Amino acid sequence: MTLDERFDNPRLRDAGATFLRLGLGLVFLAHAFAKLFLFTLPGTVQFFSAHGFPGWTAYPVFAAELLGGALLVLGIQTRLVSLVLIPVMVGALLVHLPSGWMFTNPGGGWEYVAFLISALGTQVLLGDGAFALGRVISRRSPKARLAHAAGA
Repeated sequence: MTLDERFDNPRLRDAGATFLRLGLGLVFLAHAFAKLFLFTLPGTVQFFSAHGFPGWTAYPVFAAELLGGALLVLGIQTRLVSLVLIPVMVGALLVHLPSGWMFTNPGGGWEYVAFLISALGTQVLLGDGAFALGRVISRRSPKARLAHAAGA
Protein backbone atom coordinates (compact mmCIF):
# COMPACT_ATOMS: atom_id res chain seq x y z
CA MET A 1 0.00 0.00 0.00
CA THR A 2 1.41 3.39 -0.98
CA LEU A 3 1.60 6.34 1.34
CA ASP A 4 -1.08 8.10 -0.72
CA GLU A 5 -3.40 5.11 -0.39
CA ARG A 6 -2.72 4.89 3.34
CA PHE A 7 -3.68 8.54 3.87
CA ASP A 8 -6.61 8.63 1.41
CA ASN A 9 -9.17 8.45 4.15
CA PRO A 10 -12.19 10.69 4.85
CA ARG A 11 -11.39 10.82 8.57
CA LEU A 12 -7.86 12.05 7.87
CA ARG A 13 -9.15 14.66 5.40
CA ASP A 14 -11.57 15.81 8.11
CA ALA A 15 -8.70 16.00 10.58
CA GLY A 16 -6.65 18.05 8.11
CA ALA A 17 -9.53 20.48 7.60
CA THR A 18 -9.89 20.74 11.38
CA PHE A 19 -6.21 21.53 11.95
CA LEU A 20 -6.27 24.14 9.20
CA ARG A 21 -9.48 25.70 10.61
CA LEU A 22 -8.07 25.87 14.13
CA GLY A 23 -4.75 27.29 12.95
CA LEU A 24 -6.44 29.98 10.88
CA GLY A 25 -8.85 30.83 13.68
CA LEU A 26 -6.03 31.25 16.19
CA VAL A 27 -4.02 33.43 13.78
CA PHE A 28 -6.99 35.74 13.23
CA LEU A 29 -7.71 35.94 16.95
CA ALA A 30 -4.05 36.76 17.61
CA HIS A 31 -4.12 39.54 15.02
CA ALA A 32 -7.35 40.97 16.43
CA PHE A 33 -5.96 40.94 19.97
CA ALA A 34 -2.73 42.57 18.75
CA LYS A 35 -4.78 45.39 17.21
CA LEU A 36 -6.69 45.80 20.46
CA PHE A 37 -4.00 45.38 23.13
CA LEU A 38 -0.61 45.88 21.44
CA PHE A 39 -1.20 48.54 18.82
CA THR A 40 -4.51 49.79 20.30
CA LEU A 41 -7.47 50.58 18.08
CA PRO A 42 -6.49 54.28 17.73
CA GLY A 43 -2.99 53.16 16.74
CA THR A 44 -4.46 50.73 14.21
CA VAL A 45 -6.59 53.56 12.79
CA GLN A 46 -3.40 55.63 12.33
CA PHE A 47 -1.64 52.66 10.67
CA PHE A 48 -4.52 52.18 8.24
CA SER A 49 -4.58 55.90 7.43
CA ALA A 50 -0.82 55.96 6.88
CA HIS A 51 -1.21 53.15 4.32
CA GLY A 52 -3.93 54.82 2.30
CA PHE A 53 -7.01 53.22 3.83
CA PRO A 54 -9.73 55.24 5.52
CA GLY A 55 -8.97 55.12 9.23
CA TRP A 56 -12.47 53.93 10.12
CA THR A 57 -11.86 50.67 8.20
CA ALA A 58 -9.66 49.52 11.09
CA TYR A 59 -12.81 48.83 13.10
CA PRO A 60 -14.56 46.46 10.67
CA VAL A 61 -11.22 44.73 10.00
CA PHE A 62 -10.74 44.26 13.75
CA ALA A 63 -14.30 42.94 14.06
CA ALA A 64 -13.84 40.58 11.09
CA GLU A 65 -10.63 39.18 12.56
CA LEU A 66 -12.10 38.78 16.04
CA LEU A 67 -15.46 37.33 15.03
CA GLY A 68 -14.02 35.39 12.10
CA GLY A 69 -11.28 33.88 14.24
CA ALA A 70 -13.77 32.84 16.92
CA LEU A 71 -16.16 31.32 14.36
CA LEU A 72 -13.32 29.41 12.73
CA VAL A 73 -12.14 27.99 16.05
CA LEU A 74 -15.71 26.95 16.86
CA GLY A 75 -16.35 25.63 13.36
CA ILE A 76 -19.41 27.74 12.60
CA GLN A 77 -20.04 28.77 8.98
CA THR A 78 -16.42 27.87 8.17
CA ARG A 79 -16.68 28.23 4.41
CA LEU A 80 -18.49 31.56 4.54
CA VAL A 81 -16.20 32.99 7.22
CA SER A 82 -13.10 31.94 5.27
CA LEU A 83 -14.50 33.52 2.12
CA VAL A 84 -15.29 36.78 3.95
CA LEU A 85 -11.77 36.94 5.42
CA ILE A 86 -10.08 36.71 2.00
CA PRO A 87 -10.78 40.38 1.04
CA VAL A 88 -9.51 41.45 4.48
CA MET A 89 -6.26 39.67 3.72
CA VAL A 90 -6.12 41.13 0.20
CA GLY A 91 -6.13 44.56 1.89
CA ALA A 92 -3.23 43.42 4.07
CA LEU A 93 -1.46 42.12 0.97
CA LEU A 94 -1.68 45.58 -0.62
CA VAL A 95 0.03 47.05 2.45
CA HIS A 96 2.86 44.50 2.39
CA LEU A 97 3.51 44.27 -1.38
CA PRO A 98 5.95 47.22 -1.47
CA SER A 99 8.09 45.58 1.23
CA GLY A 100 9.07 42.62 -0.93
CA TRP A 101 8.63 38.89 -0.53
CA MET A 102 9.93 38.02 2.94
CA PHE A 103 7.93 38.99 6.02
CA THR A 104 11.25 39.59 7.80
CA ASN A 105 11.90 42.61 5.55
CA PRO A 106 11.45 46.07 7.06
CA GLY A 107 7.71 46.74 6.94
CA GLY A 108 7.01 43.03 6.55
CA GLY A 109 6.92 41.25 3.21
CA TRP A 110 3.91 39.69 1.59
CA GLU A 111 4.59 35.92 1.65
CA TYR A 112 2.82 35.35 4.99
CA VAL A 113 -0.27 37.26 3.89
CA ALA A 114 -0.30 35.40 0.56
CA PHE A 115 -0.09 32.10 2.43
CA LEU A 116 -3.04 33.08 4.63
CA ILE A 117 -5.09 33.92 1.52
CA SER A 118 -4.18 30.51 0.07
CA ALA A 119 -5.03 28.76 3.34
CA LEU A 120 -8.39 30.55 3.54
CA GLY A 121 -9.17 29.48 -0.03
CA THR A 122 -8.26 25.91 0.87
CA GLN A 123 -10.54 26.09 3.92
CA VAL A 124 -13.39 27.28 1.70
CA LEU A 125 -12.92 24.13 -0.40
CA LEU A 126 -12.48 21.74 2.57
CA GLY A 127 -15.21 23.01 4.87
CA ASP A 128 -15.50 22.50 8.62
CA GLY A 129 -13.59 19.32 9.29
CA ALA A 130 -14.22 17.40 12.49
CA PHE A 131 -15.37 18.78 15.84
CA ALA A 132 -17.22 21.70 14.27
CA LEU A 133 -20.01 23.24 16.29
CA GLY A 134 -21.70 24.21 13.03
CA ARG A 135 -22.37 20.54 12.31
CA VAL A 136 -24.14 20.12 15.64
CA ILE A 137 -26.17 23.28 15.12
CA SER A 138 -27.24 22.30 11.60
CA ARG A 139 -28.29 18.81 12.77
CA ARG A 140 -30.52 20.38 15.41
CA SER A 141 -32.11 22.99 13.17
CA PRO A 142 -35.79 22.51 12.30
CA LYS A 143 -34.96 22.45 8.58
CA ALA A 144 -32.41 19.65 9.12
CA ARG A 145 -34.88 17.65 11.24
CA LEU A 146 -37.55 17.97 8.54
CA ALA A 147 -35.12 16.86 5.85
CA HIS A 148 -34.07 13.89 7.96
CA ALA A 149 -37.72 12.94 8.69
CA ALA A 150 -38.53 13.16 4.97
CA GLY A 151 -35.67 10.80 4.21
CA ALA A 152 -33.61 13.36 2.34
